[in-house]
Amino acid sequence: MKTRRNNSTRSIAAALALAAALPLTSVADELPTFHLKAKGGRFYPETIEAPAGKKFRIAIKNEGPGPEEFESIELRKETVLAPGVTRTLVFAPMKPGTYKFFGEFHPETAKGQIVVK
Repeated sequence: MKTRRNNSTRSIAAALALAAALPLTSVADELPTFHLKAKGGRFYPETIEAPAGKKFRIAIKNEGPGPEEFESIELRKETVLAPGVTRTLVFAPMKPGTYKFFGEFHPETAKGQIVVK
């Protein structure tokens, strides 16, 4: 009797865990993704247009030749990327406006903006 109850409990726990994970997976797959490339001390494209009031993500790839850091003080986001590395940042829904970002290793040339409409 004890074994049957343990198996039932485990089955229910596994089903609940699976059910809880499924919506998260499908929501994550539906996020708009914008691609940003860091190369030679610059970001390409320099402007990303994102939808207002919706979560989105930016996939940043550093094509080198050295390290780069994506940083936005006003959005409180930053990530360091070695050459050849790709990282993804998820942004909470934002109000319309222009939000600047820069590259910490090349602050004079690695500049960009996210325009939320």
